[in-house]
Amino acid sequence: MAVNSTAIAVLLVSFLVMIMLRFQIAYAVALSSLFCLMYQGLPLTSICQQMVKGINSFSMMAIPFFITMGCLMGTGGISEKLIALANACVGWMTGGMAMVNIVASYFFGGISGSAAADTASLGSILIPMMVEEGYDDDFSTAVTITSSCEGLLVPPSHNMVIYAMSAGGISIGSLFLAGYIPGAILALSLMVGSYIISKKRNYPKGEKFSIVRLLKQLGISFWALAAVVIVVFGVVGGVFTATESAAIAVIYSLIVSVYIYKGLNWKGVWKTLESCIDTLSIVLILISTSSIFGYCLTTLHVPAIAANMIVGFSSNPVVIALLIDLILLVLGCIMDMAPIILIATPILLPIATSIGIDPIQFGIMIVLNCGIGLLTPPVGAVLFIGSAVGKVKMEKVVKATLPFYICMIVTLLLLTFIPEISMFLPNLLGAK
Repeated sequence: MAVNSTAIAVLLVSFLVMIMLRFQIAYAVALSSLFCLMYQGLPLTSICQQMVKGINSFSMMAIPFFITMGCLMGTGGISEKLIALANACVGWMTGGMAMVNIVASYFFGGISGSAAADTASLGSILIPMMVEEGYDDDFSTAVTITSSCEGLLVPPSHNMVIYAMSAGGISIGSLFLAGYIPGAILALSLMVGSYIISKKRNYPKGEKFSIVRLLKQLGISFWALAAVVIVVFGVVGGVFTATESAAIAVIYSLIVSVYIYKGLNWKGVWKTLESCIDTLSIVLILISTSSIFGYCLTTLHVPAIAANMIVGFSSNPVVIALLIDLILLVLGCIMDMAPIILIATPILLPIATSIGIDPIQFGIMIVLNCGIGLLTPPVGAVLFIGSAVGKVKMEKVVKATLPFYICMIVTLLLLTFIPEISMFLPNLLGAK
């Protein structure tokens, strides 16, 4: 295997330099790939070919549909319904509003699939509500941003679709099923952390538990939760593909938002679709430019080199698994989620499978790793959104988030070393 060390250096060094100079990630990925191809004297038509190839996939069409569904449901009055349902479930506990925040994020994540959307939508309601009831503003913001990562694991998540494509066609239905239990464990770990802090700071409890109120709120929220059932069980049951289910979910969310919950009128629908186009354009540009970068990595044999380096460092599967998590966490500090999945998956997945990690399990690992990265400076998008929504300085939010980082790392280690957590539902239902 011939290794062009200089070309690899041109690709990676130019990319890192542009990241440090705060270039937009899509430009950094595209320009570093351009410099690499020019150095090797390869035809620049490869750039256009790989960009088109990166997004020319029927399965990839699920991404814009899921994003549109999340936008419609998120602005269609769904947030208030899910907050009320979460309050009926766990509001009676010590630190009740923190628990409501975490559980509402689990419900809402199954609709939006986006940590940023969760933070912006639920945070704008819950952070002021928590502060008004006596919770510290930094704690309220920290709970909001960390619990938003549940939405990355709970299906339908467009990031799982991106991973499935990057991994060479992994079953999207299996990935969807695999996310439920890890998402619940993440929620439980954050609830434990919130309970300990709430006890220490004497945060208030909510109203006493009432089964009547719970059933009433469940009936009101039924239409929102049904969207998840349509998508997940339709895909797993083989009724339709992920792309078809996403398209059906868009129609369903439009009907629910406009005619059932009446949180949107048709003028509001058009405004929502405009914001969807902004989000979608960013995602598709990242996917297409990352495809060029991945092409350069593959032709330069970087995945094989990285695998040899990691295996050469240690042959212990535990050490290798920890190294993989560490690499992803470091990448999360400097890159956004989608490009990490697109770039790191072809490199790290073969290493993970070589030590016995199932591709489905690895998908859950990489999503949670990237989710933690969204909360870490200097490029943590959700951290910035949470600070803006909560009107709290970022440094103060980071300090308040430290105990929750521990909860998330514990969850990550459980997912890394106990494969049954991720694989139980796919194996049980035969989706794998």
